[in-house]
Amino acid sequence: MSEMAALKKQYLLEGLCCGSCAAEIEREVGGLDGVSSASVDLASKTLSLKLKENAEPKAVAEQAGRIARRHGPGIVLRELDAGAAAGEGTGVSGRAKLRRAAVILAAALFAAGLALPLAGGVKAALFLASSLLAGGEVLIAAARSCVHGHVFDENFLMSVAVLGAFAVGEYAEGAAVMIFYRVGEYFEDRAVDRSKRSISALMDIRPDSANLKAGGAVRRVRPEEVAVGDSILVRPGEKIPLDGRVTEGCSLLDTSALTGESLPRSVEPGSEVLSGSVNLNGALTVEVTKEFGESTASKILDLVRNAGSRKARAENFITKFARYYTPAVVFSAVALAFLPPLLVPGAALSEWVHRALIFLVVSCPCALVLSVPLSFFGGIGGASRRGILVKGGNYLEALSRVDTVVFDKTGTLTRGSFEVTEVSPAEGWDRETLLDLAAHAELYSSHPIAASIRAACGSRPDPARVSGYEVIPGKGVRASVDGRAVLAGNAALTGMENAASPAAGTVVFLTVDGAYAGRIVIADEIKPDAAQAVQKLKEAGVRRTVMLTGDCRGAADRVARETGLDAACAELLPAQKVEKLEELSREAPAGGKIVFVGDGINDAPVLARADVGVAMGGIGSDAAIEAADVVLMTDEPSKLADAIRIARRTHSVVMQNVVFALGVKFAVLALAAFGAATMWEAVFADVGVALIAVLNSLRAGKPAPARRNER
Repeated sequence: MSEMAALKKQYLLEGLCCGSCAAEIEREVGGLDGVSSASVDLASKTLSLKLKENAEPKAVAEQAGRIARRHGPGIVLRELDAGAAAGEGTGVSGRAKLRRAAVILAAALFAAGLALPLAGGVKAALFLASSLLAGGEVLIAAARSCVHGHVFDENFLMSVAVLGAFAVGEYAEGAAVMIFYRVGEYFEDRAVDRSKRSISALMDIRPDSANLKAGGAVRRVRPEEVAVGDSILVRPGEKIPLDGRVTEGCSLLDTSALTGESLPRSVEPGSEVLSGSVNLNGALTVEVTKEFGESTASKILDLVRNAGSRKARAENFITKFARYYTPAVVFSAVALAFLPPLLVPGAALSEWVHRALIFLVVSCPCALVLSVPLSFFGGIGGASRRGILVKGGNYLEALSRVDTVVFDKTGTLTRGSFEVTEVSPAEGWDRETLLDLAAHAELYSSHPIAASIRAACGSRPDPARVSGYEVIPGKGVRASVDGRAVLAGNAALTGMENAASPAAGTVVFLTVDGAYAGRIVIADEIKPDAAQAVQKLKEAGVRRTVMLTGDCRGAADRVARETGLDAACAELLPAQKVEKLEELSREAPAGGKIVFVGDGINDAPVLARADVGVAMGGIGSDAAIEAADVVLMTDEPSKLADAIRIARRTHSVVMQNVVFALGVKFAVLALAAFGAATMWEAVFADVGVALIAVLNSLRAGKPAPARRNER
């Protein structure tokens, strides 16, 4: 485990349901000694911590638990283990069942008080009993909050509203506020749990056990107990618990939980397999190549769990807004209750107190504080279902404002499987000799172009003939072959800029002892969905698509022409790619984001410089998962358009919730100030609006429809 991984901790905040409480817990825990940063995700009820090197995790957890309990008596802090998915433990506890029964009984007493012809004192007693049954926990929590000085949480505000209603003789309204608040809270929790369960089911790739083969026997063990090099048996219907290589057996694998693709993948001896895949029909023996903590399933689960800690600007804004909105409304309520009776002749105190109580009910910002992070939570989950891993709400938000998409060529728009299509020796050279020298010069290169040249040579290069090997980044290689100085690379390396003629592929020029010896042309096949990807991006409203490549102009123009790209920049060194990306960023309109799509391995500087870095074919690639902000788990560039549509749908849902919630709340506040709103409208503006916003948030994971010329 890396040092950085050891400094990260994540906890489940069981019982957390208050948005303002979540914000206060995040702020106070973030200020503890030993804590570098803290983030509370209300949607998944998780606390993510980054600890300083000298921090004691156990002591920090104890302090964080005390802070959480101070803000919510029912909150329990529980550490999430390395493979647990956020959203576990959403079943109904005995305490929750008891609470539900109490609310049902309270509703029955409330209905009896309304329907039966009882004396005033009896009715008041029924309404009081129903309030205590439904909201006893709320009143206790409010008292504890008051003791600790937290007077702006929803428990305190609801308690004041209910007690105030009883004080002015509005017994039925007081009971109704508490009952409907608890009923709405129940449905909100159900909606949130539904969203969390859908993502937990989606990410149900964590294996519970592994069948370890040792000493001629098979025994069931925990995946953490299996070491690299061990052999495991995977029976039909079982999940592959760890990454490895098939040594015996043939089968079909369901990789849909990893890639979003429903088509099974066939494997045989020698095939690489990834944890989280499901073995469909044949028994497999797999040699483990990665320990459990480094396996694909663990990395994906860790990525999804930590996505909530990277908050979008909208989430941070709502958190800050809630800190000021609630106190402002509360102070307005106090002013509304006491200033008119003091300043306006004939104004009745009870009437203005009643109006002020409506302010208190509407003052809770739960609809915003809960629905906004839940929208991003749903958007990230919806993307994951399609094999698109987004590392945080901030990146999803940035994807919703994409102006320019920049592609790398090799391995992104093209397959990266090269083959030699032309060998043109200079005068005095022949084809076989030229290929032989080129293959030896490229002997130690891992680049796909070098591999294609070695394959075309036919015979295996002899290392004894090669010395002085050197890679010139972005240009080619230099080596001594049989004592002769050989340069193999682009025109800039070999001094052939003026002699280079157009070619439909990548050109490798060769010079031997400073003299031109010929050229080799290597073609790369364009991916089947590359042109479709560019078209879908334009339909999604992306203004410009550009390709940056170190390849020659002829190869770049061919790919740009066949895929429909707006522009292609060729023969770029790695540093020049960054400079070109910065130039494109300056040309983008205000607020427009730049996305770079590469393989996640050779493009780290450009991925880091882009507003959003997207790695292609990230399945099984540690480097891709580490380097990028968004990982497309399959090798299909067309999935980027799906990611952008999901991001825009998520952004649209967030804005709908914000406008709807604030619009209704401010309307009811205005009506209450003029005496035109009752407590029933206030309950709807709080509980009803929160419930509608939460239900609307569940739509966030669906892609927005394609729209031509959106921008």
